[in-house]
Amino acid sequence: MIPLAALEEVIDRSRVAPRIEALLPAGVRARQLKVRTLLAGMCLAMADGRPAHLTRVHQALTALPADDQRRLGVIADWKHGPHQLTYRQTERTFGLAATALGKDGSGGLPSQALQAACDDLLEASVPQTFTGASSSLAVDWTDLESFSRPPPRGTSDCADPEASWGHRKNNLLRSQDELFYGYYLSAGVMVREENGPAVPEFARRATLSSCRHDPVRAFVPVLTALPAAGIPLGDILDDSGYAHRDADAWAIPLRAAGAALVQDLHPHDRGPKGTHNGAIIANGNLYCPNTPRPLLELGPLARTATSEQAADWEHTTAELARYKLGRLTGDDADGYHRVQCPAAMGKVRCPLRPASMRLDRDRPEILHPPENPQACCAQQTITVPPDVLSKTAQKHDYPSAAWYRSYARRTGAERGFATTKDPAANDISRGWCRLMGLAPLMLFTTTLLAVRNQRILAAWNTRQQENQRRAAQGLPPKTRRRRRKILTTLAAAPP
Repeated sequence: MIPLAALEEVIDRSRVAPRIEALLPAGVRARQLKVRTLLAGMCLAMADGRPAHLTRVHQALTALPADDQRRLGVIADWKHGPHQLTYRQTERTFGLAATALGKDGSGGLPSQALQAACDDLLEASVPQTFTGASSSLAVDWTDLESFSRPPPRGTSDCADPEASWGHRKNNLLRSQDELFYGYYLSAGVMVREENGPAVPEFARRATLSSCRHDPVRAFVPVLTALPAAGIPLGDILDDSGYAHRDADAWAIPLRAAGAALVQDLHPHDRGPKGTHNGAIIANGNLYCPNTPRPLLELGPLARTATSEQAADWEHTTAELARYKLGRLTGDDADGYHRVQCPAAMGKVRCPLRPASMRLDRDRPEILHPPENPQACCAQQTITVPPDVLSKTAQKHDYPSAAWYRSYARRTGAERGFATTKDPAANDISRGWCRLMGLAPLMLFTTTLLAVRNQRILAAWNTRQQENQRRAAQGLPPKTRRRRRKILTTLAAAPP
């Protein structure tokens, strides 16, 4: 159980409560339940593994020790003596806060005030000692089903008009997506830097959007606002669902904000996709016109690959890198950069570059150069405009070994959602929250993620203390065993 003092510290550090309090209307009689106490009750309910029901919030507050109840205003002195908070008062304060934060929402997207309050609350749940530990984020979205029944066919009337029909993956044998009625929950989880030490996987940013909106486009403004808040953007790790969007919907705004993309390409975006000045456009790079076709059609390493297959795959991707046109300059103010022929850089041997023919024969050799060489073969360098590789360009060559090791960090986003869908704690399946509308759902989801960050911090501290104890005894740190076994491993095992 997370102590109340830790939750109050998060709420006070976020400075969200007084901002919301200022938005609420002033009544004739002062409200007994303040926003700060309401947020504390919501966090207590989430920390206790309870569903996101206002009755549970009321129970969490009234179950506190008497001293804490008086301090928080759960017990107040009225005209006829002490008065304990009622459920109706809890419902009233929460309704006022949700209505005030939900104003000016653009039909299924959070308002600016709601998004800012949730961002500050999540950021406050990250201890200051870890705020600069890593600037890399693993992003993903998941389904958050509304408690409302969908509208009947041919109508749009239901208890939750902001919700909409969406698609989600299922664990059934068929490959089709499953329909659900509700919202998309997008989150960015902090992961370690490349070749850096492990860090707690805190949820740094999250947003909620109706399924009628694209979750990728809805999450971009949340991420691009991080530099203005003093949080630099580093590596952004995302799957093909993000990479397959138009460049102006995902890749371009994030690069403009300073992010470096590490993403899996959609099968429709892999392989050769045209030419630029004679160079082949493939997987976010430019390659020599004589690059062997099988190298250009390489895909990522299969999860079931053996060590021998992984070694062959790494050797093949290294061979592909020899044919890549090398970058000579960074992007200028307009997004242009210059690249050079791989033979001119000494990576391959080509008769069109006589100096390259004096290189060692361990390098690939172009046996049949083009009869009418284009600019990439005739010039020393060529200029690449920003629209040529704007969608698929990323930090590492796809699908090289460096990309594979870097992209492996994206599983932090999967683990982040797994902790919010754990039946043993807070399961955000249908019925977890019975309130209607985006603002109430987003408030409860944010408090859940803030509490989840506190759980991650407690587990991290426990693990570090255990490692220190083992180090004092001369023992190595405790590692996790890999549980996945493939058929090849079982077949090779002795009877």
